[in-house]
Amino acid sequence: MCAETTPRPDYKSTLNLPKTEFPMRAGLPRREPEWLARWAQIGVYDRLRQKKGREPFTLHDGPPYANGHLHIGHALNKTIKDMIVRSHQMMGFDARYIPGWDCHGLPIEWKIEEQYRKKGRDKDQVPINEFRGECRAFAAEWVDVQREEFKRLGITGNWDDPYLTMDFHAERVIAEEFMKFLMNGTLYQGSKPVMWSPVEQTALAEAEVEYHDKESFTVWVKFRVVTPGDLEGAQVVIWTTTPWTMPSNKAVVYGDDISYGLYEVTATPEECWASVGDRYLLADNLAADVLGRARLEDGMWTRVRDVPASELAGLELAHPLKGADGSDGEWDDNRDFRAADFVNDDEGTGFVHCAPSHGMEEFELYRDLGMLEQVITYNVNPDGRFRDDLPFFGGTAILKPNGKEGNANKVIIDKLAEVGGLLARGKIKHSYPHSWRSKAPVIYRNTPQWFAAIDKPVGDGQDQHGKTIRERALTEIDNVNWVPKSGRNRLHSMMEVRPDWVLSRQRAWGVPLTCFTKKGALPTDEDFLLRNPQVNRRITSAFEGEGADAWYEDGAKKRFLEGIVNPEDYDQVTDILDVWFDSGSTHAFTLRDRPDGTEDGIADVYMEGTDQHRGWFHSSLLQSVGTTGRAPYRNVVTHGMTLDEKGFKQSKSLGNITPPKDVINQYGADILRLWVAQTDYTADQRIGPEILKGVADSYRRLRNTMRYMLGALNDFSESDRVEPADMPELERWVLHRLTELDDVVRDGYAKFDFQGVFQAVFTFATLDLSAFYFDIRKDALYCDGDTLRRRSARTVLDILFHRLTTWLAPVLVFTMEEVWLERFPGEDSSVHLVDIPQTPDAWRDPDLAAKWAKVRAARRVVTAALEVQRVEKVIGASLEAAPIVYVEDADQRAALESVSFEDVSITSDITVTGDPAPDDAFRMAETPGVAVVFAKAAGAKCERCWKVLPDVGTHAHPGICKRCDEAVGDAA
Repeated sequence: MCAETTPRPDYKSTLNLPKTEFPMRAGLPRREPEWLARWAQIGVYDRLRQKKGREPFTLHDGPPYANGHLHIGHALNKTIKDMIVRSHQMMGFDARYIPGWDCHGLPIEWKIEEQYRKKGRDKDQVPINEFRGECRAFAAEWVDVQREEFKRLGITGNWDDPYLTMDFHAERVIAEEFMKFLMNGTLYQGSKPVMWSPVEQTALAEAEVEYHDKESFTVWVKFRVVTPGDLEGAQVVIWTTTPWTMPSNKAVVYGDDISYGLYEVTATPEECWASVGDRYLLADNLAADVLGRARLEDGMWTRVRDVPASELAGLELAHPLKGADGSDGEWDDNRDFRAADFVNDDEGTGFVHCAPSHGMEEFELYRDLGMLEQVITYNVNPDGRFRDDLPFFGGTAILKPNGKEGNANKVIIDKLAEVGGLLARGKIKHSYPHSWRSKAPVIYRNTPQWFAAIDKPVGDGQDQHGKTIRERALTEIDNVNWVPKSGRNRLHSMMEVRPDWVLSRQRAWGVPLTCFTKKGALPTDEDFLLRNPQVNRRITSAFEGEGADAWYEDGAKKRFLEGIVNPEDYDQVTDILDVWFDSGSTHAFTLRDRPDGTEDGIADVYMEGTDQHRGWFHSSLLQSVGTTGRAPYRNVVTHGMTLDEKGFKQSKSLGNITPPKDVINQYGADILRLWVAQTDYTADQRIGPEILKGVADSYRRLRNTMRYMLGALNDFSESDRVEPADMPELERWVLHRLTELDDVVRDGYAKFDFQGVFQAVFTFATLDLSAFYFDIRKDALYCDGDTLRRRSARTVLDILFHRLTTWLAPVLVFTMEEVWLERFPGEDSSVHLVDIPQTPDAWRDPDLAAKWAKVRAARRVVTAALEVQRVEKVIGASLEAAPIVYVEDADQRAALESVSFEDVSITSDITVTGDPAPDDAFRMAETPGVAVVFAKAAGAKCERCWKVLPDVGTHAHPGICKRCDEAVGDAA
């Protein structure tokens, strides 16, 4: 018979193994909507507003257009804003966020017109308020769509009461803010070249224009000298990339400091527009190039003599179309010829043709000379066609209605060739302004428009920030904190040189320019504009109750003027305001007028893309300094543009777009938010499938860290808590690290540096915690009984939990809520209702940190030495080892001897010595003075903690070590 054997005990049930239902797999796309619904149910945003005694902090939302689904740029923008708001709330502020939408303007009007065209309807035949009503309904529909898409990203805010530029109160305030320009004397009507979209038939602001490469016709045109003298009959040659402006030419200008010469043709090839004996006036630096363009090779021309600028002065020129049959005298007047400071000899011919109706520099030159009446033309209609009665070119189009090249350039070039006015022609590819809505090229066109004068004294000119809008703006720019700092220089340089603000648009959907002009008066007359406070109050009162549609109702003029002035004496302006004036005024009706606004009407933060230096940041500053003298913001934060993984601009045609919805459906919104936190948003960012995979991996590692803590904190209670002074050194080192991290997190969030915050926290979680502290304390947490060491570790884990969840909550809004609720379930519980806990400065211990830096350095050498043995299959785990560690530095050696270095190194035993290390000892170049010789641990493997120790099997419970024997006994 066999002897009866006693079965070996199973010690697994005696271990303190982690217990948590927190899943390894997040399932974010499925679960995130549940948290959104929960936040709405418990009213998180409103409950935060009820916290009393907090300093207000307001981020004013730059309004997106309500006209389409969100793109990745929207997701980036709103997520950064959300991180700013949430982080400041959790740092103790009353952080308010009122989302808003830009509801007026051409983007929406254009969509309604597209619908009309499909139905064969004519917009001009529809009553204006019926059309405006369709625009309003279209915008309202997209506000609702975008609101839900923004909320799905986890964006917190007052979603139930956003601001809309089409709300009646908003329209009233926009009109009211416009009237301040009317009343302070900066509003005027002028006729000057503005960027004009023939496709959309309206003026455009610089912010509504983007630049794309365009192939243009280019011509070298001859203007004959008609002044008697030695140069009579010589030809001044100009170069232009806009042949369509030639019918509007009124002058040619030259540079005072440019070297000019007279060049004569001595021979010609077969096909050439030059003739032997022709004489050309050209800049010397450009003559060879110009003559080469005319197919004149070296030897076919000669330089006759110098022509100083003093000789050019006083010459008159003939337009190349002068005297052409059928011209009806249109171009018979001689052209002005004078010096101008914008002429150079970098390209072209050294001479510039001037059509002041289509070029700002030329316009300003002749305006300053008092000669505008002699040089302004009105040859181009709003649709980009030449006026019908213009000889040769009447009715020809610069651009077709679809934005493509019209026939005007070709017809003009052909006519110039026919009359002998061309020297050469060609094509050039260059950067050219396009409307960012229709994507069609724009032109400069002289039209009557309404402007805000930025160099005219505002009111009485008495303001501490400056007399004029420009002076005030430049002063206020330096009173703002710019993130990044380059934003200051960008806006400052723009503001230094910008022209007057074009306020008017020739469209229907927007807030009208609520002003009246006196019939028969000139724009320069003092009484041209009606400036009457009583009239203004009538208008704003009507707008408050009925919206801006009141301006377009039948009898509106009589309604607003009767009883104050004679309505028949005035004309009502029908243009609408530039939508940048709308959005530039949002601070007035959002910050100033709302209970959840700000006391002084100034936002703590404006945050938008870098393109808004010429957009919303720009118009908001102009509008605010024009009416209040101050900037509407204290901080301006700027993000770059979003590119694909290869650094290319995202576009549907390239198939490289990353729609936020696709990312959310595949990974969840938290992965998209984590991508934002990981990137340097101040520069252009990249996104794509491979980048998102990397983000998802970082998320997985963080999630595992949080899962580990949750498991180890199972059943933790206040009775387990240990005071820091009673903790082992390793725990006190972790607390010290928390004081350092708390500084980094708070400073980073205050400076809007989310990348810096996340990198610091992620590095701490993965290297300091997972790869070091957790790795070491796993043994004590699992295998110790009710020891001070284990209770200290769990206390530190609880402290870590509260900081990591709140530090990361502004970024991973859904995941940190899930983590929080796993420990603190409850109907009203939410991580977003708590603040980042204060970290006592008493935990700071730099001497201890310096000591543990030495310990960690030595540990890295031991770990690397054991990895060699593991790879060579000498050992399976580090607990099978008992290495000898040779340490030259006495302080480092003392540090290792004062701690349980075998526990720190996760070995069963370890020997630290100051003896000289053998030559074959393991070393690491980055840690000089430390060497390791491998040795196996003596004894047997403990069946409970797996350490290899000599005392295993000598205690009451078989097969385990003394520590485990005591722990099992305690558990029993």
